Amino acid sequence: MASVAEQIFEFLFKYRPLVFRNGALAFDAPSSWVLPAVIAAALVLLVVWAYVRARSASRRDRAVSAVLRLAALAVLLFCLARPVLRVPAVVPQENWIGVLLDDSRSMRIADVDGATRGDVLRRHFGPQGDVLAALAQRFRLRFFRFSDFAARVDGAGALSFAGARTDLGAALDRARGELSSVPLSGLVLVTDGADNTTDALTAPLLALEAARVPVFTVGVGREAFERDIEIARVSAPRTVLQGGAPVVDVVVTQTGYAGRTVELVVEEGGRIVTTESVRLAEDGAPQVVHVPVPADEPGSRLYRFRIAAQPGEPITENNAREAVVMVRDGRREVLYFEGVPRFEAKFLRRAVEEDGNLRLVVLQRTADDRFLRLDVDSAAELAGGFPATREELFAYRGLILGSVEASFFTHDQLEMIADFVGRRGGGLLMLGGRRAFAEGGWAGTPVADVLPVELDDARRGDTTFFAEIRIGPTRTGSAHPVLRLAEDDDSSAARWAALPPLTTVNRVGGLKPGAVALLRGVGPALPEGQVVLATQRYGRGRAAAFVVQDTWLWQMHADIPVEDDTHERLWRQLLRWLIADAPDRVRVALPSAPVRPDAPVTIRAELDDATFLGINDARVVAHVTTPSGAIEDVPLSWSVDRDGLYLGRFMPEAEGPYEVRIEAARDGEVVESERAVFRVAPGDDEFFGAQMHAPLLRRIADRTGGRFYTPETVASLPEDIAYTARGITIIEEKELWDMPAGFLLVVLLLLAEWAYRRRRGLA
Repeated sequence: MASVAEQIFEFLFKYRPLVFRNGALAFDAPSSWVLPAVIAAALVLLVVWAYVRARSASRRDRAVSAVLRLAALAVLLFCLARPVLRVPAVVPQENWIGVLLDDSRSMRIADVDGATRGDVLRRHFGPQGDVLAALAQRFRLRFFRFSDFAARVDGAGALSFAGARTDLGAALDRARGELSSVPLSGLVLVTDGADNTTDALTAPLLALEAARVPVFTVGVGREAFERDIEIARVSAPRTVLQGGAPVVDVVVTQTGYAGRTVELVVEEGGRIVTTESVRLAEDGAPQVVHVPVPADEPGSRLYRFRIAAQPGEPITENNAREAVVMVRDGRREVLYFEGVPRFEAKFLRRAVEEDGNLRLVVLQRTADDRFLRLDVDSAAELAGGFPATREELFAYRGLILGSVEASFFTHDQLEMIADFVGRRGGGLLMLGGRRAFAEGGWAGTPVADVLPVELDDARRGDTTFFAEIRIGPTRTGSAHPVLRLAEDDDSSAARWAALPPLTTVNRVGGLKPGAVALLRGVGPALPEGQVVLATQRYGRGRAAAFVVQDTWLWQMHADIPVEDDTHERLWRQLLRWLIADAPDRVRVALPSAPVRPDAPVTIRAELDDATFLGINDARVVAHVTTPSGAIEDVPLSWSVDRDGLYLGRFMPEAEGPYEVRIEAARDGEVVESERAVFRVAPGDDEFFGAQMHAPLLRRIADRTGGRFYTPETVASLPEDIAYTARGITIIEEKELWDMPAGFLLVVLLLLAEWAYRRRRGLA
């Protein structure tokens, strides 16, 4: 059914707007045009003479009346000239149409007046479909079903609506390629538009434009649901250290349930591990829920986050998502270099001494060229003071710089510290102190480029500034896992508000582009406040600035109870987060989303030497442990495109978790990766963002010269394709002389002329 505007247009002008857009105006008047021309001239002269003789009327009245009558006469003459519209139209049964039918799982959604999208598709394009019958009268048809891939079928009867993904680009490419050798009038794409592949549509659309193949898209389903809850995204760390409680960000969106309180349930292996009460925000607004999950056991942990189905939901499959977290065992080393003896080092060591997964190695300068080494593994570790080579420094995953001046280091060591973050991927934290930041001469050094805050070189050596500040999280910091001091957000905020003030002796500038502030401090000497904790990504790693000098007061202040663990908790979380992404020399990258059972998996491995430069001449093998416990070896080859990158393909056969370990051998040295996991399972991607994507379908149609339809307007599709001038065509002439619009216009002009004369007292 056409739109109301199109129906009115067709009533007035006999044909639909598409016919006029594609046609050319011509006249089919008799070959002898002299007599009509003489009659027309006589009529014009008669009208002019009549108004010239009307002396009783003013010149203006005569002019208006003459113009209106002449306009009516012009319309009549236009009709007498026998206007026609010459339109290219396809020759019946000489051209082809490719009909692409969506066969994915989202077509099972029952959101069209109680019918499923698949039912609507069959109603119009099935064996008894009205649109299909009209197409078959004019064109030769070839059918394709598509989901994650496209294949030829005999018709809609072959559809099962079981596809786990939808790839619109691949479907359009397949149909265009198969029909490239026949006269093609266009492609008809019947879908809900939920393209959930990562491949872009740009290349397929460019190919269709170049081949001048229009795509007529038919959108099936609702553009918006009246009532629905969806877990839109789950952001979980890929790897965490054992013993922590990583915070997972769960993004919830909903429509129709604003203000309702629901339970977000977290399960592992069918066992509920935690729940979180969520009061749903306003309709359509993404809502982030921060959920801590236990990571007590090493290995691959599969967490399922779900909200129970609510009354009236057309889709319940989008109420749950899963996330895999690899819990790592073993200790991770952090080097803390302190330039002067102070309490901060003592209490920082105490804060993490119970954490079996962190080893904090302290190197404290006690005098010129004299150092105190604490918690070293051997007598040789740091025997020469701060590391002088990249191999020695890069053995650590994190580096803390206390109150130590930049001039202590050689230029090569300063560049080495910057490379520790950018190339090695380690975590750098600079603490406040008289010899830190700009006051310690760090401005203008390679390390200053790494830090997330601006440094003012004019403050070099400044010993006058001192400020007592109260510290609290920023809006971003309140949601950051490092600053979570209690099990829920309200309790954490209350604990931050109760903490005593700290002191700073450093003034820092604004944040660098891309940096974020997590803590701010305000005090009498800093009435407008200052960033206290900021962080940014730099190369492979991350850098942070903690611009205070005495966090130990949060342990020893008189207002802090003896049993309070705020200081320990903050530092354990901060250091774990600082080194969480610090890579090993051998790294493996696998798909994070579930893999289809019949899809190959690309295993990517990166191999570096001790200075974290890529190695290209190693023998690399992936050991894949299947769900049954069997181990399969997959050789990996250097990719040639990038130093240190090796690729291999593996075809899983069964559903379940697959564990991958990379082994690399070179010059007698064997290096192994941490274990990584991917899952093989039928995906539910089809049910997320499952509304009918009209903007995408309109874009496809507009780019290729087609048109977008809904089930309400699709009846005009066959006629529209017939007049697209694609394929083998003939010229049809459509008469316009008897358009209702012409008759109505003549009547209106004459009525207007009569009404004008009557108003002016001339009638």
